[in-house]
Amino acid sequence: MRAERQEFNGAHGHKLAARLDAPDGAIRAYALFAHCFTCGKDVFAASRIAQALTDHGIAVLRFDFTGLGASEGDFANTNFSSNVADLLAAADYLRERYEAPKLLIGHSLGGAATLAVAEDVPEARAVVTIAAPSDPGHVTHMFSEHIDAITNDGEAQVQLAGRPFRIKKQFLEDVAESKLKTKIGALRKALLVMHAPGDDTVGIGNALDIFTAAKHPKSFISLDDADHLLTRREDAVYVARLIAAWSERYLRD
Repeated sequence: MRAERQEFNGAHGHKLAARLDAPDGAIRAYALFAHCFTCGKDVFAASRIAQALTDHGIAVLRFDFTGLGASEGDFANTNFSSNVADLLAAADYLRERYEAPKLLIGHSLGGAATLAVAEDVPEARAVVTIAAPSDPGHVTHMFSEHIDAITNDGEAQVQLAGRPFRIKKQFLEDVAESKLKTKIGALRKALLVMHAPGDDTVGIGNALDIFTAAKHPKSFISLDDADHLLTRREDAVYVARLIAAWSERYLRD
């Protein structure tokens, strides 16, 4: 495997830090990976999955959304719509510099963003969601005790995964208006839904909602006792191997 640092302009002009993991040999296809809410491109699940996919000839671009990790911008000014726009910018970058992504992968809220953007990446043949919410508004339960303060004061500082983040009222308004059911139903791409029944961050019911809304070809794989962030190495590698095996028939020329 070879890894290269990348940088491209996000939807609103900020420089976004990225990393391209590629196999040493021939590249069978390019994939675009969207990380979980407030995470980053180097979160354990993203790095493990990307690296494992290179063993199957798939190059993976992962990047930090605006305001996160090494990317420019203020997280407080971002929202679900800006994440979708950043994903489109990433797909454009791959298309212009290498090859458009044939595989789209999203983890948690990144999975919801991937579903939202899929129809605008015509070259993509397959979509994978990992522990994704069926409704972007689901993410607000992570800071539900602050919603009144955000609504009344316009913003509030919240703790997410042990780190402070500023959440503005516009974020709440944006996720409330972002609905995925119609987009999922019109996907017209192969879909793999992966979710753990015991996920206590995004409940398994979300996977059922996504799967039910989608048309065939679609598949569901249970991640058994994996946690939401796939913090165990064996879980992340298991996910990567399954994605590689499932997507093979859809990535053939």
